[in-house]
Amino acid sequence: MPDKFLFADEAGCFTFNKNQNVSRYFILCTVSMEDCSLAADLLDLRRRLAWEGRELGEYFHATTDKQDVRDEVYATILKKPFKVQATIMEKSKAQPHLQASKERFYKTGWYFHFRHGARHQITPLNQALVTTACLGTRKEQAAFAEAVNDVMKQHFKASQWKTDFMPCAADPCLQVADYCAWAIQRKWERNDERSYDLIKDRLTYHYDMWQRGTEHYY
Repeated sequence: MPDKFLFADEAGCFTFNKNQNVSRYFILCTVSMEDCSLAADLLDLRRRLAWEGRELGEYFHATTDKQDVRDEVYATILKKPFKVQATIMEKSKAQPHLQASKERFYKTGWYFHFRHGARHQITPLNQALVTTACLGTRKEQAAFAEAVNDVMKQHFKASQWKTDFMPCAADPCLQVADYCAWAIQRKWERNDERSYDLIKDRLTYHYDMWQRGTEHYY
């Protein structure tokens, strides 16, 4: 059984232009924790909010949840220890060959995220399960798994990690990653730091991947 858990999610879209409602950034986020007790806490919270008659979706999702529900979710998850890693990708700075392939762009981001950020949450003594929300296609899932495996096999034995994919609704810990990714996205896209300020002390890695780049390709 694993003794380290990483839950991965992302924020932003794969559209590469400056049209309205297109994200400027694509943000990769992992949340690392020693156990998954937060899942039970979030299920208990949902039952309480349902009993109180709050307006709820099918699962906790920061983008669509009402602010009073978000407040409750953040208050609940911050009672437990976890760490957050984030990679920020300003899409207009991605070179054309990365923009041409959704899967290549996706894999490149996750590769560098795990190489420089998430990998350091795992020691050679750990057995880690890396779970990502399966929002995309099978190709995207394969790209994610390949990016993780490329990094992990350089540093750890194959028996030390596994990857898994499931809908965000299936595991409340993925909803923790969703909430953290959303908070970081709000900071970068809208300069809204309200939710970011709640989690910023949990960040162990927060990197603008193309910060030094000066050329924009659209």
